[in-house]
Formats: sequence, C-alpha cells, structure tokens
Amino acid sequence: MLKKHLYKYAVYSFTFSGFLIFVSCVPQSKYSAPKFEIPDSYRTQDSLKVSNDSTNIADIDWKSFFEDAQLLSLIEKGLEYNFDIQTALKNIEIADQKIRQTKLEWLPSLGMDMGNISYQYRSENYYGTPSSNYYKHKGSDAPAKMYVNSAQYISGLSLSWELDIWGKIKSKNIEALAQYLQTHEAKKAIQTELIAKIAEGYYNLLLLDAQMEVAETNYELTKNTLRIVELQRDAGQITSLAIQQTKNQMLVAKALIPSLKQQIAVQENAISLLTGQFPQDIERQAKLATVEYEETLSAGVPLYMVNYRPDVKAAELELKAKNAAVGVAQTNRYPELTIDLSGGVNSMLGKNWFNIPGSLFGSVIGKLAAPVFNKRKLKTDFEVAKLERNKAEINLQKTVYTAITEVTDALNNLSTIDEQIEIAEEQVSTSRLGVKQSNLLFNSGYATYIEVINAQKNMLDNELNLNKLKQNKLLSRVQLYKSLGGGWK
Repeated sequence: MLKKHLYKYAVYSFTFSGFLIFVSCVPQSKYSAPKFEIPDSYRTQDSLKVSNDSTNIADIDWKSFFEDAQLLSLIEKGLEYNFDIQTALKNIEIADQKIRQTKLEWLPSLGMDMGNISYQYRSENYYGTPSSNYYKHKGSDAPAKMYVNSAQYISGLSLSWELDIWGKIKSKNIEALAQYLQTHEAKKAIQTELIAKIAEGYYNLLLLDAQMEVAETNYELTKNTLRIVELQRDAGQITSLAIQQTKNQMLVAKALIPSLKQQIAVQENAISLLTGQFPQDIERQAKLATVEYEETLSAGVPLYMVNYRPDVKAAELELKAKNAAVGVAQTNRYPELTIDLSGGVNSMLGKNWFNIPGSLFGSVIGKLAAPVFNKRKLKTDFEVAKLERNKAEINLQKTVYTAITEVTDALNNLSTIDEQIEIAEEQVSTSRLGVKQSNLLFNSGYATYIEVINAQKNMLDNELNLNKLKQNKLLSRVQLYKSLGGGWK
C-alpha cells in the first residue's frame, strides 16, 4: 500500500512540475508586422500630373502596359526561355520539396530491421564467460580462444515519436512556408527585372535606329555641301582649307554610322540572350517617334504601392522566417518528450529466430530529456536567431524606403521630360531652318562655309539629343512601372 501511495505521489509531482515548466517555457514567437512611418504621398515636382489614387499602374499587367506587338512578343519569349526565370522555377520546386517534408515533421519515425545477425567473439582473457549459455544449448563447452560470447538474430520494427509540446514543429512549418513563398516573390522580382531589361533594350534599339537615320541624313547633307565647296574652290572663290573643314564635318557624321551598326548588333545580341536565344536579328516595326503609350499616370499612394513590390513582400517573408527560426532556437533549449516503441523477434539461435511466441520481444520507452550544459551553444543559437530577426526587420524597413525612393525618382524623372522634349524639338526646328538658310546664303555668296558647317553641326547634335530625350521618356516610364512592382499580384 505504501508503495502505491508513493507511486501516485511521484506521478502527481511529475505532472505538476511538467505543467509549471510548460507554462513558463512556451515560446513566444508569434509574428507581428513591424510598423513604419510611410508618407501619404510622393515627393514630386508640381509640374507632374500624377494621381495619388489607390488604383494605379501597379494594377496593370505588362501585356496591357506595353502596346508594341513586337515588344510583347519578345517579353513573352523571355518569360518562357530566360535562364534566370528557369532557375527561379527550380528554386520554387526545391522549396516545394522542403515544405512537403516539413509538413510531415509531426509524424513518428518508423524503422525496420529486416535481418540483424550479430556475433560477438571473445578470447580466454575476456573478463566474462559466455553470458548467453550459447554452448550449453549447443551441447559443448566454450573453447579457450575466440569463442562466441553471444549471438543474436533480430528482426523488428522501431517507432520513435517526439511530441511537439513546445510548438517546434509548428515554427518549422511557418519558417518553411515563408521560405517557399519567398521563392515565388523572387520569381516575380526576376520577371519584373527581365521585362524592364527587354523593354529598355528594345527602346534602345529604336533609339539607335533613329540615330542611324539622323547620321545617314546628315552625312548625305554634308556630302552635298562638300561638292558645292569643291566647285567654289575650283572657281577660286575659297581656299583648300574650306575643303578640309567641310570634309571633316562629313566624316563626323559618317563615323557615326559604323559605330551605330556595332551598337545595334551588340544590343540585339543582349536581347537575344535575355530571351534565351542565340544571337539573331531583332525585328522592329515601330519607330522611336511613333511609340504609343498612355499619357495619364497614376502612381498610387505609397502604402498601397508597397503591397505590390515583390522585394518588399520577400523581405517581409524573410522576417517571418527569421521570427519562426527564433521559435525553433528557443524550443531547442527545452526538454524533449519522446516515446520509443519497438517490437519483433529475437533469438539466440538461428533455428529459433521465428519461433513465435517464444522469440517475440517488445519495449515501450518514454523519455524526457533536457539539455543542461552544452557549452552555451543552444543559448548562442537563440541569441543569434534573435539578432538575425532584427537584421531582417532592418532590411524590411530599408526595402520599403528604397521602394518609395525609387518611385519618387521615377516620377521626378518624368516630371520635366516633356518640357525638355518641347525645348529640344524647338532647337531641332530652329537648327533645320538655320541649315536651310545658311545653304541659301552660301550659294548666294552672303554666308561663309564656316557658317554652313556650324549650322549642320548644330542640327546633328540637336537631332541626336531629341531622340535621346524621347528614349529617356520611354525608359522613365519603364522604371516607374518596375518601381511600382511590375503589375504582379
């Protein structure tokens, strides 16, 4: 009776102590999103007509944002064959395999011993004697040297189950899920970057085509001027110096042509690589001056915008993963409750191996193991995990601030581009008129060849500058679209 009461007392004491440990040690790793101060609107120039609605171009996918059919075809090809995209898809598959494994962490581990045959050999100086009475069963005495001390024939199943009393497995699942979702956001970020690069490369090709037209037109114009100057030199009206200076201006325009051809080939090769193709010609149907796009801009409010940025989402998922890792590191410091079950057949003699029920065995072990001193490793892991979580929170804040800054920069780039284009168009118009008038005056003897050369040089520079500004507007729109998240939801 006394033994019975002592047993009950021990059980109750153990249960109560375990309850106190559980209450005091349950990890506190629930995620709560950090709060940052985000401005209500972007810092932009007053001249920019931007609507700060909740609906913005971040809601528009790339198929609707870009209107050039050839550009859309290149983007589709890039999204299908680009090597970085293919790598991102493999990363998603890897993360998917990991999360499938993590979901089964709560299940017990089951092992099977199909046929374990064990012989232990000893010699006469061994401190013991044949403990299994093996030779007694054999009907003979144990030899003096290298006798079989024991023999075992075992087949069975073993099951080990760690009870998730602290939520370790739950934290691991949260961490794995966050990492899995990160791979999807990484894919979106790569897609956004890829679309922007293809669009920028395509618009650069249109710029190079436009610059080629300017260079070829200016070259033909200076060739005609050179012929007129040569005629005047032959008539003794001007010196050979005029020939040299006019020819030099012609060669300036002529030198642009092979340089532009080289740049076009390099840009076509770059786009081919982005689309996962070998170097090839890139078809262009549109011209720089005829590219169509929606003039109305709506960047949305910053708080709404950050919900679309893949890098912002990925940074927050990283914070969630690091927070869950804190929970895992914390639970590693607590006792582990494990239940081990095993059973099967066990025999000293092979002939009795499957003699049932005589060879049956089984065991049930409940184990509560707690780390006591592990050279501070577990505490270090826990403290490092908390610091990694702090780093992830800082990185999230940096990513949010960077996103808002990039949108602001893109808006500011667009704020004065139309005014710059308007001024450049006026410069081109004036310089073209100057070339026309200088040629008329030169042919009439009222202007010198220097004035003609300067007028042609100004026209060349102004036309090249105008084309560059038109491309800058297209690139600024691409950067704005990219900075707003690329239309991925």
